[in-house]
Amino acid sequence: MPSISKKGIQMPESPIRKLAPYAERAVDDGKQIFHLNIGQPDIKTPRLALNAIRNHSLEVLSYSESSGFKSFRDKIASYYKTLDVDVISDDVIITTGGSEALLFVMGCIGDINDEIIIPEPFYANYKSFAIQSNIHIITITSTINDDFSLPDIKEFERCITSKTKAILICNPGNPTGHLYSREEINQLAQLAKKYDLFLIADEVYRDFVYDDSRHYSVLELNDMNEHTIVIDSVSKRYSMCGARIGWLISRNKTLLATATKFAQARLSPPTLAQIAAEAAFDTSIADTKETVAKYKKRRDTLIQGLEQIDGVIVSKPKGAFYCIAELPVDNTEDFTRWLLEHFSVNNQTVMLAPAAGFYANEKLGKKQVRIAYVLNRRDLLQSIHILRLGLQAYNKKK
Repeated sequence: MPSISKKGIQMPESPIRKLAPYAERAVDDGKQIFHLNIGQPDIKTPRLALNAIRNHSLEVLSYSESSGFKSFRDKIASYYKTLDVDVISDDVIITTGGSEALLFVMGCIGDINDEIIIPEPFYANYKSFAIQSNIHIITITSTINDDFSLPDIKEFERCITSKTKAILICNPGNPTGHLYSREEINQLAQLAKKYDLFLIADEVYRDFVYDDSRHYSVLELNDMNEHTIVIDSVSKRYSMCGARIGWLISRNKTLLATATKFAQARLSPPTLAQIAAEAAFDTSIADTKETVAKYKKRRDTLIQGLEQIDGVIVSKPKGAFYCIAELPVDNTEDFTRWLLEHFSVNNQTVMLAPAAGFYANEKLGKKQVRIAYVLNRRDLLQSIHILRLGLQAYNKKK
């Protein structure tokens, strides 16, 4: 039999999707599942975006420019200017989701066995992208007891070698919901500048910020133009995950020229999805604020409910729409599987994302889950009720 590549064997299963077969069987058995495992918003996609597809006048569904529509890149630049961030369309490359943007960046900055430093827990697909790019991830562990704040910057410095090419953060964080402070961003920037590294920020959740907090973008670091790269997308901001439209932004012209070659190699981002995404940027500020307010209420509902369950430790997120909770079980993957296979309340159960898959260190995260609060408050309350009873039943059977 022909052999599979080492790279393919090393590719991890998604902690978000790996238990999907158990969920499918639960549905076949007639159960209703509350999906707390995946960051798929239930907020409606802007009508502007959907109408742009319905009403387009295209007669040929042709390629776009490899870097994306100029009009769309102009729209993105205008959006950042409303945030007092100076971006021009030539700083932007449209990609097939934020995922492709990250793959382009890793391809641009790293050679075989080069290294990127990432605080863990981190978005699980970073590991997949690194394996595809033949890059090693070096992790610095943040903890739930410190609300996943940036670890001591000296720990980052100790990990820097001749192979280190970048530091990568998600801000606000997936899976933690941590929002990096100005001081934390500045610490990372100073380190990146000192050792001539790239500072990559995945800012896909930048609009989802709570409690009068403020998001600090690495693009605001005016003395870091050669070092900073931002990843973004319409997936969460406009509830358009299926559009698969993202972008990368940098003022480093050499980096952009290199990324453009990767963009040319895959020809172009999808035309219809760009039409929808460009239209979505006309969504009013009031609508965006209303959406953020809904998520804040959901966050408060979830955190209050989790804090009332015996033995549960939870970090209160300041951004995004995820939290990490530590449960009174030894292995949350086994617990999550058991919930789907053997437990329900009124024929309803919940699906969680075991958090071990968000750590590079295989010993960490086994008692933790990532919970996405992308359901309405009524369903969240029912999910918390099911989780409470499920934990009691699971621990009683042992």
